[in-house]
Amino acid sequence: MGKKFVLIGAGSYVFTRNLVRDILSFPAFQDATIALVDIDDHGLAFSRRAVQGIIDAGNYPAKVIATKERREVLPGADGVLCMLMAQPLSVFRRDLEICLEHGVPINVGDTRNPAGIFRYLRTVPVMLDLLRDIEELCPGAVFLNYTNPMAMLCRAMQEVAPDVMTTGLCHSVQGTAEKIAKIVGVPYAEMDYLCAGINHMAYYLKLEHNGKDLYPALRKATLESREIYEQDIVRNEMFLATGYYVTESSGHFSEYSPWFRKRIDTLHKYCYRGTSWNTGRTNFTIELREERLRNMDADLEKFLTEPMDLSRGNEYAAYIFNAIIGDGTQYSFNGNVRNFGLIDNLPSGACVEVPVTASPNGLTPHPVGSIPAAVLPLMCLTSQLEEMVVASSLHDDPELIYQAMIYDPLASAILDLREIRALTDDLFEFSKPWLTQYHHLK
Repeated sequence: MGKKFVLIGAGSYVFTRNLVRDILSFPAFQDATIALVDIDDHGLAFSRRAVQGIIDAGNYPAKVIATKERREVLPGADGVLCMLMAQPLSVFRRDLEICLEHGVPINVGDTRNPAGIFRYLRTVPVMLDLLRDIEELCPGAVFLNYTNPMAMLCRAMQEVAPDVMTTGLCHSVQGTAEKIAKIVGVPYAEMDYLCAGINHMAYYLKLEHNGKDLYPALRKATLESREIYEQDIVRNEMFLATGYYVTESSGHFSEYSPWFRKRIDTLHKYCYRGTSWNTGRTNFTIELREERLRNMDADLEKFLTEPMDLSRGNEYAAYIFNAIIGDGTQYSFNGNVRNFGLIDNLPSGACVEVPVTASPNGLTPHPVGSIPAAVLPLMCLTSQLEEMVVASSLHDDPELIYQAMIYDPLASAILDLREIRALTDDLFEFSKPWLTQYHHLK
């Protein structure tokens, strides 16, 4: 009997079609049932057509079903994938606008900083409801999360539902490793690296090819090539300062740190120049998503009518499913799990991103020791801040959000304590309709 995979938030149809393509590329899953779930009729219909196109192109014996009601399809699921957006784009846009009105220029805001914190607060009730459904209807399923804010959501879910096999996945580790391989001129498949930290703030602690350290070649290329430097100015500045390369893009990292977005001159120096993706203006990624929605019809027709590439991509999910519930081939990846003896100098129990092995025995995270001193302070502060935010949401303590916000690296580089209080109050006022975890919110 074929396996069953449920995709929550499947209206994100480009991501959905890539994940389904990868799943169906494994022989063990070619007769699978693919259940697509989304509350948006339009996006759900597009995803169903795209998935059926993949099934037809591969001549797979799989079948696809689509529904707005996840409880209809969760019973019997072997794997669950989540990439939902808990509110419309207009809500996330308003987060960024409120921050900018208070002088804090955030360009993505989906992972941390004031906008990311409130995105988490509005999203976590939805995610915990989903986890409760999984516990009831398919408790043995493998649950893989792609929804941001990754670290805080995984931290909350893994505490509330520890018996569900859960990890969070992000493409920044393998994507950045591929980028580095091109810069230093070695085959990506031959690179040997150890990457660890927290999501979007993990570093390559080891970076080798045939036993040779690749960091000297990477540093030389960064210093001598203006083109390479300006492709990723923020990350390259961090690398030159600390000696370690961070996994997340310049755009994201600029909003997790106190150095790059605090004044108009630093924005122009580090974020508005060069060729780095999404480093500059507020709402860039919101506008990009809105453009994709406008072009969805044309993109889908192109996808369905042109020759379809069914080769497997580099996202982790399908490989993990194959290792645990497919043919059993072990697979190593970087996943988001709780820190129980994995990283010595980050908070115990916090969500960390470390090497994990998937096998028929499940998910086995691997200890990596200590994070180097050169990159530890910002990472440790961020991890502790995330612990405060998660505790606030799980224990009905909204004051903890303000106390976390005062330590946010970007907000605290720009605002004083009372200004951060005003920003926090405005974000709470806007988000109140979705904050069901707080029972006495004024």
